[in-house]
Amino acid sequence: MKTYLLSSLAALALLAGTASAAELKFKPGADEKFNWKSYEEFSKAHQMKGQVLTIFGPWRGEDQALFETVLEYFRQATGIDVKYSSSENYEQQIVIDTQAGSPPNVAILAQPGLIGDLAAKGALTPLGEENRDWLKQNFAAGQSWVDLATFKGKDGKPLIYGMPYKIDIKSLIWYVPENFEDAGYKVPKSMEELKALTEKIAADGGVPWCIGLGSGGATGWPATDWIEDLMLRLYPADVYDKWVSNEIKFNDPKVLAAIDEYGWFSRNPKFVDGGTAGVASTDFRDSPKGLFTSPPKCYLHHQASFVPSFFPEGTKVGQDVDFFPTPNYASKPEIGNPVAGAGTLAMITKDSPAARAFIDFLKTPIAHEVWMAQSSFLTAYKAANQDVYPNAPVKKQGDILMKATTFRFDGSDLMPGKIGAGAFWTAMVDYAGGKSAQDVTKNIQQAWDALK
Repeated sequence: MKTYLLSSLAALALLAGTASAAELKFKPGADEKFNWKSYEEFSKAHQMKGQVLTIFGPWRGEDQALFETVLEYFRQATGIDVKYSSSENYEQQIVIDTQAGSPPNVAILAQPGLIGDLAAKGALTPLGEENRDWLKQNFAAGQSWVDLATFKGKDGKPLIYGMPYKIDIKSLIWYVPENFEDAGYKVPKSMEELKALTEKIAADGGVPWCIGLGSGGATGWPATDWIEDLMLRLYPADVYDKWVSNEIKFNDPKVLAAIDEYGWFSRNPKFVDGGTAGVASTDFRDSPKGLFTSPPKCYLHHQASFVPSFFPEGTKVGQDVDFFPTPNYASKPEIGNPVAGAGTLAMITKDSPAARAFIDFLKTPIAHEVWMAQSSFLTAYKAANQDVYPNAPVKKQGDILMKATTFRFDGSDLMPGKIGAGAFWTAMVDYAGGKSAQDVTKNIQQAWDALK
């Protein structure tokens, strides 16, 4: 191994020419956890000095700085001059650029609905069956990612247009280990155990949950994440797919059951901090704070992987607070192990050899490992070494992705904007206020029918 690494380092230095190795975040060959072989092989096959590649994506600030560390490996491996840009309103900007005939070579987007619109207008280049097969074989829950990356083109034919890169998990429940230890509670392994724990905490005189739906003009969205998690655990994935496309109506009994299951947790005043009235009035950024009071105002909080940003300053994930995946129903083993989340897809919006090379680069473990080893990056790519994650909590989230049998994108993001980012949010606020699942879903369905 040592001999290989030394020869690999020499080859990479030669390929990089006079570029300073110090510009690379992790020196090639210096740490055996990284798959430097993938980098060397990619470099040998993609010598393209003098070509230019433009990439437009969602990352700004700290995330852009992290992405640039990855791009530097691509630059030095290929000799390609890469220019990355973003915009505060990048979703609107990519539409403007494609309509004006001046798109970037590669667009990286997080909105499947927008990607579908671009594909239908002929603004995207299909990636080919070989990438479909590669994705299915190399990503955990591979078929889920193939489905997510497949859209109908201008001719109505479904083809693969995107390469997944950077994933977020939404199916998480947060708790304070010290609070659990003091009370003698154990992390539940099933939904049945989670419900039993909820009842136990209330019977002991505590409050099980903190739930907050407040988010300014987006108030209501945290409840949609609950519903999506429950839909994936109550029914097979194809039911979820039909729901988000409205093939199954919003007021279908299956959807009503999922909303009422969420109501079991959120509409019992003994189960929620602040009672049922507090659910809609509490801001989602403030709702997890109850975990950290003494005595705790609550013991459990359902939220995505980004929520530590709103924990008290200095809180250490894995020590002061921890998480477990939203559990599955023991009574429904046929469902498998679903995970709900979000993520970005890289697509070719202006075809070129350099653009194709970048898609190939995203298929190398090193393209994932460089960001994995820093922060704010999860992947379902099986060849990427999980040991490069910077700490145990992030590795634990990565493990949740790797063990998933099904991955589904945030359902409200897959729905038309007026539904997923409108009627659905409003309905969840109404539901928190006491309206029935039947009444609020009738209103959502009427809004969806009005779009047709």
